[in-house]
Amino acid sequence: MKLPGLSFSIKRAIGISGLKNKIAHKVGIPTTKQGLERKIGGTILKKVTNKRK
Repeated sequence: MKLPGLSFSIKRAIGISGLKNKIAHKVGIPTTKQGLERKIGGTILKKVTNKRK
């Protein structure tokens, strides 16, 4: 039985999620599929439109 509003993640409990987040932030490359797709898409659009950040 699952209690509403109560969840537990073993990855968060041992710190894997936080470590991945810190590494991604320092390196500048997202670790999620959606984040990586957004990063690549933004880079391609900048190249195509010749815009600089």
